[in-house]
Amino acid sequence: MKLLREPAFARLWIAAFFSETAEWMLQIALPVFVFQATGSAATTALSIVLGLLPAVLLSPVAGVIADRWNRRLVLCVVCAGQAVVALPLLFVASGGPVVVLYVVMAGQAALASLFEPTRNALVPELVARDELIGANGLMSINGSVARLAGGWAGGLLLGFGGLGWVVVAYLGVLVIASALLARPFERAAAPAPSGPHEPVLRAWLDGLREIGRDGRLRLAGVVVVLTSLAQGMFLVLFVVFVLDILDGSEGDVGLLRGVQALGGLAAGFAVATFARKVAPAALLGWGGLALGLCSVLIWNLPALTASLGVYIGLFGLVGAPGVLAGSGMLSLIQTAASPERSGRVLSTMFAGIAGFTALGALLTGGLMSALGAGVLLNLQAGLHVVSALIVLGVMASGRLRQDAVLAVPRSE
Repeated sequence: MKLLREPAFARLWIAAFFSETAEWMLQIALPVFVFQATGSAATTALSIVLGLLPAVLLSPVAGVIADRWNRRLVLCVVCAGQAVVALPLLFVASGGPVVVLYVVMAGQAALASLFEPTRNALVPELVARDELIGANGLMSINGSVARLAGGWAGGLLLGFGGLGWVVVAYLGVLVIASALLARPFERAAAPAPSGPHEPVLRAWLDGLREIGRDGRLRLAGVVVVLTSLAQGMFLVLFVVFVLDILDGSEGDVGLLRGVQALGGLAAGFAVATFARKVAPAALLGWGGLALGLCSVLIWNLPALTASLGVYIGLFGLVGAPGVLAGSGMLSLIQTAASPERSGRVLSTMFAGIAGFTALGALLTGGLMSALGAGVLLNLQAGLHVVSALIVLGVMASGRLRQDAVLAVPRSE
């Protein structure tokens, strides 16, 4: 944990915790609010899609901003902007039309599309390269705690106080995150050179070509497609699973999403300590396989029991392989992408995540009445298994080692 003794990284780590806590509060509360207001899985899926599309559309701009501007300042402005954009939710909470909620979700997603690639492009500037996997593990730890705190708070505040309480708490947490990012960082490495200021589209395409040139990044792209489809399905199916199949409450939705943080905490500590030297692809492959198999177990267990305590334990367990796979994916991208294009590569990957997550949510909403929740839940788990087997197969072929050896710094 020596990285937390580095003031710059520690401050970014804490700021990211508050930002992610706020994000999880809305991620839990808003889909549940829509589902309760409409009673429709298709409408819930549509609301999720509207919250994802801006990340796809703004990918070129987000990546270029992350590579050209002061990354700390971008993060600070994004947190402040998210607080301002959320204010109309107070109008919805007092009886305003639900359509305002959709507009807010789109605005939040637009700002989030700047935050993720910028934060992950900034981390390699604050830590030594050989500590990168450990740093991502620590980021996973606070992400897990944020999921637990934000998910639980979002569900409980919505259930006991309504949407207005959620919004007030959300605003307070974002103010703290923005304040932590207000002062400059001392960097372990010099900021990546921004290069000539090309037109935005040309600069983004340059980052896209970076993905096509490197086999490790191409593999990451395949994983993004499959796992993001699975995540989009999960966002819709999880609400249906808890409220309809398990006959749970709003608080149970927040609890079961948040409790995944417990397993995620254990995995994050492992990645940050003794597993920090494990190859990123190994974390991605084996973590993804365990995630898929655990999902199969969870989705089919209601045939035997609907006891909430059992699912608290299982969802806590499934958080661990999720963090292992996520840390492996992020580290694979960060080590394969050239520093001067890392923001664009990351924004493209996050845009792919958002786009295919939206597609997965739409397909789930459209297919729910035809196939039923049971079939779709098993299909969702199967996508994780297939993705992991592809990664493990490529590893076994030795192709990833060849790409790592052939990769050289590029200055053009």
